[in-house]
Amino acid sequence: MSQESSPLILTIDVGTSSTRAILFDAQARPLPGHVAQRANRLETTADGGAVFDAGHLLENVVAVIDQILDGAGPLAHQIGAVAMDTLVGNLVGLDAQGKPVTPVFIYADTRNAADAQALRQELGPEGMAASHNRTGCLIHTSYLPARFRWIQRTHPEWLQAVRHWTGIGEYILQEFLGQRCMSYSVASWSGLLNRFELTWDAEWLDRLPIREEQLFPLGDIDQPLQGLRAPWAERWPALDRVPWLPAIGDGAAANIGSGCDDPAHIALTIGSTGAMRVVVDPGLERVPEGLWLYRVDRRRALLGGATTEGGNLFAWLRQTLQLPEPGELEAALAERVRRQDASGHAVDHGLTVLPFVAGERAPGWREDARASLVGFTLHTDPIDIVQAGLEGIAYRFALIYRRILPHLGEWRNDHQIIASGGAVLSSPAWLQILADALGKPVLTLVEKESTSRGLALLALEQLGCIRRPSALPPETGATYLPDPLHHARHQEGIARQEALYAKLVASRSGAFHGGS
Repeated sequence: MSQESSPLILTIDVGTSSTRAILFDAQARPLPGHVAQRANRLETTADGGAVFDAGHLLENVVAVIDQILDGAGPLAHQIGAVAMDTLVGNLVGLDAQGKPVTPVFIYADTRNAADAQALRQELGPEGMAASHNRTGCLIHTSYLPARFRWIQRTHPEWLQAVRHWTGIGEYILQEFLGQRCMSYSVASWSGLLNRFELTWDAEWLDRLPIREEQLFPLGDIDQPLQGLRAPWAERWPALDRVPWLPAIGDGAAANIGSGCDDPAHIALTIGSTGAMRVVVDPGLERVPEGLWLYRVDRRRALLGGATTEGGNLFAWLRQTLQLPEPGELEAALAERVRRQDASGHAVDHGLTVLPFVAGERAPGWREDARASLVGFTLHTDPIDIVQAGLEGIAYRFALIYRRILPHLGEWRNDHQIIASGGAVLSSPAWLQILADALGKPVLTLVEKESTSRGLALLALEQLGCIRRPSALPPETGATYLPDPLHHARHQEGIARQEALYAKLVASRSGAFHGGS
């Protein structure tokens, strides 16, 4: 290999659907053929459970590392660091020997909905606002305060059996290296990190059935772990003395890998679900209503919001309605996105969609929200409904975008929106809808491995090979430019959606909403 290609970085991505390991070179390029992947088995239940078996996830990580090192041969000795990300908002309890006592609960487990609601009532509006600003997280089923209250209510025996509570990435690294550490990044997704002090939040610990010493010590990616324990040192000698970065959140890695490491670049990702995120100064005085503020590391915060809807709604519409083949459907959508009447006015289908097929996260945070379609007539056809559904999702991102804009500083009027994710990149018509709804050009990302690439960039930064991740920008593709005429139509559509939300969702008593 050429000198510019070394050191190599081994990345490990523990996601909801699979665990992947990839070798990257010193230019943050994946080495062809050096990819390993294993499917993760998510176990779900009818009452909202969503858990993994910790042992199964550990086995998958071991398997992908084995495969990478076996395939790398002598290249394995050029690996300069190992970096890992995981799905975040997960929790597992370990006994005194460090073995799992509980399943791995993930953010999608909603069995704690009643506990989240009870916490909202317990704290009241002022307490919720204070907690949101202190931790960067809202009171929601995704976060750990409601998870611990559910455990206390339904499985108090776990509270007696568990010595330490942590995340799946931290459990895996403890198995390999015998050291306990949770990064600020992963901790920031828990709802328990005090973002001002970078400590476990004392006010939440006073309300929950856990003690600070039961949580892993906090650290950062510039404090790598080193020295594999038996039997891993013998199994992977090439990785024994290299630095292992503490695991970070998958969203943080994806932002960095997309070339979005400053306020001038906003990442818009739509797969099955969606997210809009931007790296900002962590010293933000107040977290905007309805958004979260996580961490990449101690120096970089991640402001934005996630949606429960994205490609999942698009897939449902395709499966449920009598639609043309994908190519024909895309052509029909592309024509309608730019449709005008004889007077040159944008044509409106008259439909309004609340796209909440799996409840709502940002910006309203209503678990009880349900999808709605309003305004259809005998003249409405299936493609109208698909278009309205994609617009409905775009409008939720427009509301998130409005909340992000005031915090971009000098970049408020001079920033890029970079889109990624298989669902949205497969539909140029949807990308055009997003550009028109946001009123801002949308640049597409060509990189296929943005999350793992982000890990490689952060590792290279820590090794001193690059000054910052954007020193190696990602490969980008087409840019979709907004049309002022259609932007104006979408502002009317957003106003209709907000009015419908106020009537059907926000007017119902019982659950907190962050404002829409």
